[in-house]
Amino acid sequence: MDKGNSNVSCPKFKRLKNILRFPVVLSLVLISCDGGSSKERSEISSTQKKDTLDRQKDSVIGLRDTLLKMGYCDVSVLDSSIWYDLKYTGSDNFMKMKLYNVLDRPFLQCDIARRLVRCSEYLRSLDTSLHLFIYDAVRPLDVQCKMWYAMDSLPPKERVKFVSNPAHKSLHNYGAAIDITICKSDRSVLDMGAGFDDIRKIAYPSLEKHFLETKELTQEQWRNRLLLRQVMRAGNFSVLPSEWWHFNACSRWEAKSKYLPLEKEQPIQ
Repeated sequence: MDKGNSNVSCPKFKRLKNILRFPVVLSLVLISCDGGSSKERSEISSTQKKDTLDRQKDSVIGLRDTLLKMGYCDVSVLDSSIWYDLKYTGSDNFMKMKLYNVLDRPFLQCDIARRLVRCSEYLRSLDTSLHLFIYDAVRPLDVQCKMWYAMDSLPPKERVKFVSNPAHKSLHNYGAAIDITICKSDRSVLDMGAGFDDIRKIAYPSLEKHFLETKELTQEQWRNRLLLRQVMRAGNFSVLPSEWWHFNACSRWEAKSKYLPLEKEQPIQ
């Protein structure tokens, strides 16, 4: 081999190097462009997310302001020892779906909310480790409609035992009814022998004697229900015969004559 030719530049080799270099340069350009577009997409996504959160926040504030102007009170503000887990803000309910988009706190008519505070004070006088625990309070009428039609497999005479006909409105729609239980300081609820939204007859307070006799309802479960009813009577609430967790503050006629119903939530756009 002629060592003197080792530094000679070969035109063919130059062309080959240029050909091989081109895809690398192109790839770098594409990566750079893709990086820019990914960054833009990320920025757009973040902006959209912020806009959605801002609209949601505005909707929540707007709904709360509306309820306050209508004479409703946030129970959790009146008494922080009353805890809550609104079941229709998630899927842990008989509909198995989220029904409240904006409503996130337990609102009742103010005079009724104050009565519930009396119940809470009475419970705490019996046992400071126990708390009232709310599942549902005021309920928008449009949600009531969804519930009513979701149970259309039942004839209306049976359906009204679980969901009020929206044509006549529910006391929930007026903020004059509450779904409630008792929990311990670790937020574990007392065993009532049937869960919230349980449509089985074992959930009926009116049939407790039968289920005690068949031992399907234990003495402890029954005593827990008695305690809840005793506590709620301190605020003059009455239990619904077919739901151990549902308590009315007044008659439907009284609610219609005194209060304004919540027709619907302000939806998130």
